[in-house]
Amino acid sequence: MNPKIFEPNSELEDFVKCYWTLESSFENTPTRNTIVPDGTVKLIFHYGDLYWHHPKSGKSFLQPRCFLIGQLTKPYIVEPAGETGTFVIRFNPNGFSPFTNIPIKEMENKPIALKELFGEKGKKLEQEILDAKNTSQRINIAEKFLLELLKSKEVKDRIVNSTIETIVKYKGQLSVNELSNQASLSRRILARKFSSNVGLSPKQLSKIVRLQATLKSLLQNEKTNLTDLTYENEYFDQSHFIKDFKEFTGITPKEFYGEDLKMSLIFDSKK
Repeated sequence: MNPKIFEPNSELEDFVKCYWTLESSFENTPTRNTIVPDGTVKLIFHYGDLYWHHPKSGKSFLQPRCFLIGQLTKPYIVEPAGETGTFVIRFNPNGFSPFTNIPIKEMENKPIALKELFGEKGKKLEQEILDAKNTSQRINIAEKFLLELLKSKEVKDRIVNSTIETIVKYKGQLSVNELSNQASLSRRILARKFSSNVGLSPKQLSKIVRLQATLKSLLQNEKTNLTDLTYENEYFDQSHFIKDFKEFTGITPKEFYGEDLKMSLIFDSKK
């Protein structure tokens, strides 16, 4: 299993965080993978076999071959149905909003077909990506499509963009009051802007960014002691840390090691 990450064209770097690919035989892919919320919206193209999604409640189902997955607010459990061949366009937290007329908030925790997002253009994009012979071709096709869409779209909200940069810089450790003061906006107005541009509230995104930083510490074996992790990432206490951890992973920190930990950070393996 060897995920690879590619940088976007400079014209798209404000919108696209990276392109990501994974190719793996069925035998070399963990049976079930827990994908933890990371604050990004993703367009996913399975040119290999499909993946099952196992929701916490309800029946398991095969994911579409090509789809968008909106902001995640809970663990998303998937399982390969065969050989993996996946190409992903991973957007910055507020990077996808200029490309759609569908409210970002309505995309939360669910796969959406490309035709529903982009009409016949989405269907054409899907076929071109699947027919491409390599990652370079897939990236060229994706960037041409996205740049065409940008010609008729508004630019991103500068206040939201600045606030996201602050959240990432401080690893999600600032309070919503501190963020709203820096933006010179009320909490309510800032939350409304985030809802329409990001699909998450400032508080939700901050919690996700902070948890991702904590998971990276675990993966890199920087910290294994819960007390150290709690205070290094400025959680109020261990119960606060464990509560947030379970909200986004479904299990406790002590249970979250091995393949679960590796797969949870697969999109951020080099970022």
